[in-house]
Amino acid sequence: MILSLYSSATGMEAQQLNLDTISNNIANVNTSGFKRSKVEFQDLLYQDKRQAGGQTGAGGTVPTGVSLGNGTRVVSTSKLFTQGQLTETGEEMDIAINGVGFLQVNNDDGTLLYTRDGSLKRSPTGEIVTNDGKVVTGLGTVPTDAVNVYVAANGQISYTLSDGTSQQGGQIQLARFPNAGGLRAIGGNLFQQTEASGQAEIGSPDQSGFGSIEQGYLEMSNVNVVQEMVNMIVAQRAYEINSKAIQTSDSMLGIINQLKRS
Repeated sequence: MILSLYSSATGMEAQQLNLDTISNNIANVNTSGFKRSKVEFQDLLYQDKRQAGGQTGAGGTVPTGVSLGNGTRVVSTSKLFTQGQLTETGEEMDIAINGVGFLQVNNDDGTLLYTRDGSLKRSPTGEIVTNDGKVVTGLGTVPTDAVNVYVAANGQISYTLSDGTSQQGGQIQLARFPNAGGLRAIGGNLFQQTEASGQAEIGSPDQSGFGSIEQGYLEMSNVNVVQEMVNMIVAQRAYEINSKAIQTSDSMLGIINQLKRS
């Protein structure tokens, strides 16, 4: 009976982590390029009271055993990199990746970071940066007299200058990973490469399976609010039933304590 107390406690803890993850998904429903997380559970070790396949005293084989589980735990919170809805903004520096790939961003320490957030800006020096001021790699510098900036589906950038002439700019290069779920989310709509994600493969948009670039659009989060609300209700009910199991176990222990007095 003590085992039921601990098993139910692990269930309550796991559902609390589940609810925390769901809450983060809902909080980022309007975050550009955000990818929802899902919680994956795993059962804990079992106590074998009687092993299946064991021998009986008469020389027979036990068809089934007796095993008692020790509860559950959260084994991972994995990111789901499904495509988010593309929303038109009309801003020339807003770009969305329609398909597979990440923009490459220079971190302050010189390493590369990756993002699906295409809400870009022009810095005072003409560099193309994220909302946090991190420079997007490969795009070069926008001329100070550039009137319009154009981004083709294949990532080629061009400008219209104030004198009416056109000029070619940089070329967007996208990155993809063997296991995108292994990327480490560090906040700010940024991801970091890890050993689990594998090495980045670099390629041009709209080629070799990479997504195309859509100028004047932003990719919204892939969070489905209705589904998250359902998940929240399920998590709440699971938490409640685990707490009920603890209360029931406590009541049964109370009955045992009263046996002698009875």
